[in-house]
Amino acid sequence: MTTSFQFLWGLFLSLSLYSIPSTPTPHVHIVYLGHTHGHDPLLTTRLHVRLLSNVFSREAEAKEAMIYGYKHAFSGFAAMLNSTQATTLASVEGVISVFRSKILGLHTTRSWDFMGLTLGPEETTPMQLKYGVWPELDCFREEPDMGPIPKSWNGTCVKADKFDPKKACNRKLIGARYYIDGFEREFGPLNTSGDAEYRSPRDRLGHGTHTASTAVGSVVRNASYFGLAPGTARGGAPRARLAVYKVCWLKDLQGRCSEADILAAFDDALHDGVHVMSASIGSSPPLMPFFSTSSDIGSFHATQLGVAVVFSAGNDGPDSSLVQNVSPWGLCVAAGTVDRAFPTQMVLGNNVSMMGQGFITREIKMKLVDSGRFFDDGSCSLDKWNGRKLASGRIVLCFSSVGQVSSTVAALSVLAINGSGIIFVESISRQTVQDDFLPTIHVDLYEGTQMLYYIQSSKDPSVQIFSSKTNIGHSPAPSVAYFSSRGPSSISPNILKPDIMAPGVNILAAWSPKSSPTLLPFDGRSVVWNFDSGTSMACPHVSGIVALLKSAHPDWSPAAIKSALMTTAYMSDTSSDNILAGGTLKAADPFDVGAGHVNPLIAIDPGLVYDMDARDYVLFLCSLGYTEVQIKMMVLPSPSIDTSCSGSHSDLELNYPAIIISNLQSTVTIKRSLRNVGRSSVVYFSSIKNPEGVYTYVWPRFLVFSLHKKTISYYVTITPIKQSQGRYDFGEIIWSDGYHHVKTPLIVCVNNLGDGNRDAATHLSA
Repeated sequence: MTTSFQFLWGLFLSLSLYSIPSTPTPHVHIVYLGHTHGHDPLLTTRLHVRLLSNVFSREAEAKEAMIYGYKHAFSGFAAMLNSTQATTLASVEGVISVFRSKILGLHTTRSWDFMGLTLGPEETTPMQLKYGVWPELDCFREEPDMGPIPKSWNGTCVKADKFDPKKACNRKLIGARYYIDGFEREFGPLNTSGDAEYRSPRDRLGHGTHTASTAVGSVVRNASYFGLAPGTARGGAPRARLAVYKVCWLKDLQGRCSEADILAAFDDALHDGVHVMSASIGSSPPLMPFFSTSSDIGSFHATQLGVAVVFSAGNDGPDSSLVQNVSPWGLCVAAGTVDRAFPTQMVLGNNVSMMGQGFITREIKMKLVDSGRFFDDGSCSLDKWNGRKLASGRIVLCFSSVGQVSSTVAALSVLAINGSGIIFVESISRQTVQDDFLPTIHVDLYEGTQMLYYIQSSKDPSVQIFSSKTNIGHSPAPSVAYFSSRGPSSISPNILKPDIMAPGVNILAAWSPKSSPTLLPFDGRSVVWNFDSGTSMACPHVSGIVALLKSAHPDWSPAAIKSALMTTAYMSDTSSDNILAGGTLKAADPFDVGAGHVNPLIAIDPGLVYDMDARDYVLFLCSLGYTEVQIKMMVLPSPSIDTSCSGSHSDLELNYPAIIISNLQSTVTIKRSLRNVGRSSVVYFSSIKNPEGVYTYVWPRFLVFSLHKKTISYYVTITPIKQSQGRYDFGEIIWSDGYHHVKTPLIVCVNNLGDGNRDAATHLSA
């Protein structure tokens, strides 16, 4: 029987949050009050106004300051408050947190075939999106056999600027809303002149269309980017439905997203009846405490309602501990490559042939010059232009290592002095091909150095560049994208983040025809398919897979789905070697990829899962220092849920599908529980890959499941056998019945030299 679900999508990319000193000037703040206690939304709104009136002289002023009331899935409100008012409200009994609404930005085909995911059964898996969409594109048309909209769907399509629900919405696109009040309180009225933006669910930038089609786009033939990567495009769950919740708006050539708007979309979407949320949002470290961000609050209440939430890890790699979205109830996704390349042949004037990577659509033959001829220190940066010569009719050789410039900066700088193209030289571990408007070919340092030698030794150096080709299956993949944010978590180091890796480099997906492929204001090209890279592209891949898992296993909790994805992930590439960590030349570890690269075909039948219920999260909140009174306010009320915090608690107690001990000073024993979701009567045996410098003992060594015994606990005792400090080592515990292999990352930092202290982000876990 086909099962229908509604799913929420939040597709954003992440920028650094603004750090603005607190002043008497009012700013948008969010006041979080926990769950709604089952109150009627109208009564909840009255309570919000009454509470807000405590910091205003008149109720009318409080109503004027109110921006949103969150009254469905959780209780709270967004309002214009100065620092004194915010501090006063934070001290009121019943208020869990008050925090400034930050402005977030965007974390910015072949990928599904690369993962082996073919078209599945005729399932409708409704999903929602938290950014705009261009509804007329073929990828959002309804499938011929798509049934009527489920009666359980409570959402709506709103009529707005250049968005007519009668034409835009159908049985595929079943809902569309937009949220702008928080944005306009921060930036003033939205600029809609000349179609600069649409005050509606319509996507102006292209990002929302791209991520939505990646996850749930219908099958479209003959997709390509100017002839590159031709083929049939589709989302991971192409028979899914889609609803749009637009919260990001184009300003200064970037997408800007107010947390107040984001939380309002979370509240509405959960009330509409969603089951999967995909949120490419976040802010770079320092990370705020849990329940002081819209994503933590929204995802916590979503998880309690059985709604799986998928986040992007951020684009701050490859340095360690910059991963974002680290709550244990969310699923955090890193970005990896696919086995598709765009080889571009170059022949120098001395007939030496070299190969680079690029998106070159026509043959070019021109003079080749070194950047030092035009830029004072050789760095391809416009502020270093010597002002004496133009690069007309020339290809300029630019080194990323000179001036630490990106390919985009180099290309625009050479374009500004009338150059015709660049050959961009960078470390092989950091290469990511992209369209920089000016023809750009990426080469590694060896080839770039040979080109420089040729230029220096030739009287009239030249280069002939041929059109790029699309090459599939010849490049080892996946590898970790160099920009993908890495662990460990900077606020909860005993919780593995990222959780999983998925394709996120040069993903071909649908695009808003109003937006150029480069987003540059002078780029007049219009496309309906575009390449984009980022953990924002990886996130919807996993969201689409989660939709399929939820459709196949409607009774699975978000924790069970996460476990299925993590315990079946793989750590080897297409050449059967270890996955490489982009930005380095080393093998990837769990802080790069989480449990590994997602494996959707195996995740449908994981054998065993690590599940979590409300009590697990209660104990985690206890370990963070929340009081029993606060926890009762946050956890959905139920007579069966114990919200007590008696005794001492550690985040090691959480039944997570990975074990991290970030501060191992002596022997520690950890408990985990596994639930059988496969054959009713089966025996699993354990095997251990010990992290270096520790002895690991698992008891019992085998688990016997039966029809009456579906969940069994086991214990892991880890003993340090070396002297060390501040170094992580990696291992694995594997449970197998001969067919299933349930893998659990085991990560240990032995810390027994000196006083055992480390940086402030790491805390005692024993």
